[in-house]
Amino acid sequence: MTRTRSKSRSTLLARTLAGCLALSVADAAAPALAQSPPPAATNPLPTTTNPDPKTPGTADIPVPAQAGAAPSATPPAAGRETLVATPGDANDVDEVSLPAKPAAILAGRAKWEEAVPSLKAAFQRIEADLAKAGIRPVGRPIAVFAKTDDDGFQYDAMIPIAAMPDPKPAETDGLRFGTTPSGKALRFPHKGSYDEIDGTYETLTAYLDAKDVVVQDRFIEEYVTDLNDKADEKLDVNIYALPK
Repeated sequence: MTRTRSKSRSTLLARTLAGCLALSVADAAAPALAQSPPPAATNPLPTTTNPDPKTPGTADIPVPAQAGAAPSATPPAAGRETLVATPGDANDVDEVSLPAKPAAILAGRAKWEEAVPSLKAAFQRIEADLAKAGIRPVGRPIAVFAKTDDDGFQYDAMIPIAAMPDPKPAETDGLRFGTTPSGKALRFPHKGSYDEIDGTYETLTAYLDAKDVVVQDRFIEEYVTDLNDKADEKLDVNIYALPK
């Protein structure tokens, strides 16, 4: 992903939230046309805050070596369940309900041009740690994008597991256990290379603007197929936006 496209995507993520908020504020300020006043706008958290380099539990995920790298000891996550069992329509947006599933979570940050190798390394590390602990992963890899700016982003990499360990292990080297985001969501499917995912975010932005939907200050990407290369034309991603 080039620097230009990285800035474009960061702007889209921020503009989606800011644009929806502006529409709500404008509606609240307009003269009342009905007996019941419009609801007050809710202020979302900023999405363009520079990442805090000292945020506890947040790590720069190393980019895997390219040449001569040893193969991963963990198998690919093929055949695992998505958050919503029914596939989405590639040409449409659908409303879904996300269940809260137990998951292993690793926080990280990366530059936009390193998004794919950083996320891939994070998922590989989670898989390896789960294998060592004898914990069974059952779901597709998930990335929750929290803070973004022109240079990069903070994220939580997640892999759903069969059941929460009891007792829950203490956080080790940034790896912790929690649950995946849950609740009503809008699902925007993306099929094609990760380099082209900005186009899906543009569709997402236009849809939210047209429907006057205010969403939470985070976006979720679920990788239905393995995230191997940013140019992989067979990549299948579910993007979720959670309305407020």
